[in-house]
Amino acid sequence: MLTRDFLQKADCRTAFGAIEETLLLTPEQRLASLECTLSRRPDNSPVWIFGYGSLMWNPVFESEEIRPATLQGWHRAFCLRLTAGRGTQHQPGRMLALSEGGQTSGLAFRLPEAKLREELELLWKREMLTGCYLPTWCELALENGTIVTALVFVMNRQHPLFEEDTRHQVVAPLIASASGPLGTNAQYLFALDNELKSHGMHDDCIGDLVNTVRQWLQQHNRPGALGGEATA
Repeated sequence: MLTRDFLQKADCRTAFGAIEETLLLTPEQRLASLECTLSRRPDNSPVWIFGYGSLMWNPVFESEEIRPATLQGWHRAFCLRLTAGRGTQHQPGRMLALSEGGQTSGLAFRLPEAKLREELELLWKREMLTGCYLPTWCELALENGTIVTALVFVMNRQHPLFEEDTRHQVVAPLIASASGPLGTNAQYLFALDNELKSHGMHDDCIGDLVNTVRQWLQQHNRPGALGGEATA
């Protein structure tokens, strides 16, 4: 289970499963990435984080405000080969990222300025284990029409774990089969689908993929994987 306490104490080399040593960022590299990102912070405005996956239902960090929001120019895609957390190197799954094009509905979290560094260091430990994401400042439209600038973790297409092929017939068997220390890959997908529905948000790609994964699990007599909660 991914909790604040777990994340604070986690040894990044082992807590999420076996991660190839050459892929892991050192604590110094993570800190440098955070410093570089903050140096591009626009005009000392409030720092918002855009959650489009597990940050929506299990952000772990503290926030002062949460608003539904829409990001233009990016869409959800299971384009990250998952070898830890909810997958292994032997049985990799697929993790969610953002690819260019389209739009994405999610949640915007405004971080408390007084605890900004503490919360961001925790977030970097969660999202930037291997540098598979690019922390990017993007404009978000909140539900009331207000435009804010937020940090968005988009796919680093130059990363060794990037996967170009996101067709459902390719991705669904991987998600249905993979599991790791944090649970099954399918539980993550189903939790995302439930979270989107709870906010009245719709994503055709996710809904169709959920149906494909459920059909795969049923066809392969693995009904036990259909349920369960995902906390990360």
